[in-house]
This record gives sequence, structure tokens and C-alpha cells, in this order.
Amino acid sequence: MLRPDECPSKFQVLPKCRIVERSFSWLENFRRLTIDYEFLAETAEAMVQLAFIQIMLDKFIE
Repeated sequence: MLRPDECPSKFQVLPKCRIVERSFSWLENFRRLTIDYEFLAETAEAMVQLAFIQIMLDKFIE
């Protein structure tokens, strides 16, 4: 059996994965998004957009 360092198909973290995971963790801070309150998909999408707008504004102001 091969050790993980010798394995040719060893798992490697891709840089873009980190960006996606960080974005999801930011969204978890918004209570309205963590629990499924919305009936329509369009409303849920609008709430995600509003959350990201607030995140960007907070980053811009800092």
C-alpha cells in the first residue's frame, strides 16, 4: 500500500475552493439565510445578494 506522499493521485487543495468555502462561512452569519424562511427561490436569491452587498460594504468601510 502506498503512503499518502507517494500516491500519484494525492489530494491537492485548489486555491478557488478556499474562496467558495469562505463565502459560504460569511453567509452563515446571516440568520435569515441559515434557516429556510423563504417560500420563493427568487426571494431567497435576493436575500443572498443583499447579504453579499452588506459584506462588501463592511469590507469597503473597514
